[in-house]
Amino acid sequence: MMEGRTTNSTMLKIENLKTHFFTQKGRRVVKAVDGIDFSLAEGEILGLVGESGCGKTVTSLSILRLLPAAARIVSGRIILGGENLLEKSEKEMRKVRGKKVSMILQDPMVSLNPLFTIGDQIAEPLKLHKKLAGTELMDRVRSLLSAVNIPSAEIRRREYPHQMSGGMRQRIVGAIAISCEPKLIIADEATTNLDLTIQAQYLKLLKEIQERNRLSMIFITHNFGIVARMCDHVAVMYAGKIMEKAPVREIFNSPAHPYTEALLGSVPGVDYNEERLITIEGQPPDLADLPGGCSFHPRCEKATDRCRVELPPEFKLAENHHSRCWLCEK
Repeated sequence: MMEGRTTNSTMLKIENLKTHFFTQKGRRVVKAVDGIDFSLAEGEILGLVGESGCGKTVTSLSILRLLPAAARIVSGRIILGGENLLEKSEKEMRKVRGKKVSMILQDPMVSLNPLFTIGDQIAEPLKLHKKLAGTELMDRVRSLLSAVNIPSAEIRRREYPHQMSGGMRQRIVGAIAISCEPKLIIADEATTNLDLTIQAQYLKLLKEIQERNRLSMIFITHNFGIVARMCDHVAVMYAGKIMEKAPVREIFNSPAHPYTEALLGSVPGVDYNEERLITIEGQPPDLADLPGGCSFHPRCEKATDRCRVELPPEFKLAENHHSRCWLCEK
């Protein structure tokens, strides 16, 4: 399990971010991200975890401002390198995406264009942001392919995505993400479609690239094994809110929120010998019709009457450890 690293400065700071989806002519509002706060230091990896539909991906798309037409950021600030991304025009954001912030998507076959060669797709951001051309451009493409352990780079750059294995496609997406030397990379379930052996190799590669280039990274996952291996800090999301955030070791050793405890309890250890896994009863709530009080209370074994009617604030338990639960009130 990783120790938190000492870092010099804040790379990303998100304050009271709310991203809602408006459907049926505004009569139905889905609060996909509902007032979250977190920060990310230079060279640090933050694990963003939680069940499907809790708001992890919408958070990342909000940072890049690549939201669907029905979605809108209704409040908050996204400070990257001292600049508020929500105050930038679309033209200015095109200079941010790929150059300052890159994203590795879950399925490389969605993010790679089947009609263009691998070399053309790696070269595109380099031509746009770095103004590279000719021999210098091709040398950089080959260098990036080698950096992500793609053999025979000169041959592979002329091939198409369908000619690559799943692991190679995922590494090529990683090469595109680091091509313009961004300061922040968002990896959204980047290992989900990989088998365990390739997954371990890919994580090792990402870690080496992150440390070599001192990148900040947001690692979106539901896999606590990846969190333990990759991350410095963890933010646990549920129903559009961050329920708990802390250094990775504190999350594993002293989880404060019942939801965090339940997630950790549902992961079998190496010595697990029970007939059935521990499960979290019930389903996540409808984000357009959230329950009163704490949104986790219908599934929480520790819920009290207060939890059902009052939304808990964020309590500070220790340096860099916060939890949104009435049980943490001192």
